[in-house]
Amino acid sequence: MAVAIVMNFKGATLDQYDQVIKKMGLYLGGPSPDGALFHWVTGTDEGIKVVDVWETQEQFDKFSQEQIGPYSQEVGIPAPPEVKTYQVHNYLTA
Repeated sequence: MAVAIVMNFKGATLDQYDQVIKKMGLYLGGPSPDGALFHWVTGTDEGIKVVDVWETQEQFDKFSQEQIGPYSQEVGIPAPPEVKTYQVHNYLTA
């Protein structure tokens, strides 16, 4: 079952986010990692908010452990994100 993941990175910047995306080998309009269905990011008053939809929780967890966590630390994001997970009832694509 698909899951939505909402991550709030307090103290992070969009520049740091761009560095993480580059380290992951991702780019605007490019392909998503296996299992990722949708992704968006915005700056907030406290840092950045990232929202993803993944095919399964397990796929997200693996990607988070292998890439999000390590690359976030490498670029100096001060702490792990606050994470909320939701079961997705439905999603639409273009």
